[in-house]
This record gives sequence, C-alpha cells and structure tokens, in this order.
Amino acid sequence: MRRTPPRSARLLPAVAGLLAASSLTATSLLAQTRRAESAAKVGVADVTPYAGVILFGNYLDGPLGTSVRSRPAPIGGAQLSVSLAPGLALTGNVGYTSGDLEVGAPILGGLRVGSSSSWIYDAGLELRLPSASTISPFIQAGGGAITTKLSGGPLNTTSTNPAFNAGAGLDLSFGRSAALRLQVRDYVAKYTSEEIAGFEVKGNVSHNIAASAGLRFSF
Repeated sequence: MRRTPPRSARLLPAVAGLLAASSLTATSLLAQTRRAESAAKVGVADVTPYAGVILFGNYLDGPLGTSVRSRPAPIGGAQLSVSLAPGLALTGNVGYTSGDLEVGAPILGGLRVGSSSSWIYDAGLELRLPSASTISPFIQAGGGAITTKLSGGPLNTTSTNPAFNAGAGLDLSFGRSAALRLQVRDYVAKYTSEEIAGFEVKGNVSHNIAASAGLRFSF
C-alpha cells in the first residue's frame, strides 16, 4: 500500500517555485528601474554661472628676458553640460576677462603699457568620478578658441587663436538640483597675430590657468 506524502512535503515544490518566480520578478523590476534611472539621466542639462581669476602666460617673448603678457585678471562666464550617459557629459563654455597689458623686464618687473581683453569659448567632455558622498570630483578636456584684443599706444590688435583645455574640480551638492562647483582649468594656446605693424607675429605656446567657483543648477 503506497503512503501519501505529508502535506508539508507536497507544498515544498510549490513554495520553491513561488520563491523563484518572486526572485525573478524582483530582479526584472530592479533592472528596469536601473535602466529607467540611467535613461532619465541622459539629456539632463546643468548650467553653471561662475566667477574667478585667470593667470596668463606670455603672449610674446622679447630679447634680454622681456615679455608681453596680461596681468592676472578676473574672469566670469557660464558653462552648460548635457548628460550623454551616467557619469559622462558634453560641455560648452563661454568666458570673458579684461585687465592690464604689461611688458615684463628682468629688473623693472612688469610695466603697464595698455589693456587686454579675451573671450574664451570651448566645448568638450566631462567625466564624473564615482563618489558615495555629496562631494563629486570630475575632470574635463576639450578644445575651442581665445579671441584676444590688445590695446596700448600704437598697439591695437585683435586675433583669434585655437586653444586646448583640460581641468578638474569638485561639485559640493547641497540639494537634488544644486551644487557649488569649484574648478581649475588650463587653456593651452599659442598667440598669433598678423596686425602688428603689418607683420605676422607668432608667440610661444603658453598656459593660462583659470580658477573659479560657481553654482551648478540641474534641470
């Protein structure tokens, strides 16, 4: 005579199947949620108005250690970024600076000889590094141009030169859609002009370091 299995034994396969189905459903819902979160991040725009200071390299190097350069000057502008993927964004930047033009001499130091102003515009990529806190480090790299106007005495020239830029910074979040952005960027450019006394002038490759702070707003 065949014995009937206990009721608990008959329920075990059903319970195991129910648990397996629940696990698969939960995994599928979690994957869909993560995909939805990732998709939601793509296309999100950030706008960061900023202000800071820029330190210029030499436009031209002359004989006996002389040089032509701009003195350190304030810089202001705005940066726009659009997310392409989680942690990766396309950026665009426009900045403006204006200050004194000086001739540097080994003994006399810097002598003011006029004024200078520059428009800086560039585009590039921003990579946000993984972070589990409200502090988010990032790095940037890209390219663009610098339009420089030099004025002083007989010198009055405007030229636009390509520039490569690289930078790094921190975002200090204090809300879901706002953060304080601290950033340092290096604009590497070579000054060239064809308007000085009718001659083409080519300077050296110089580094122009800009340090800034601004508020980043997410939309």
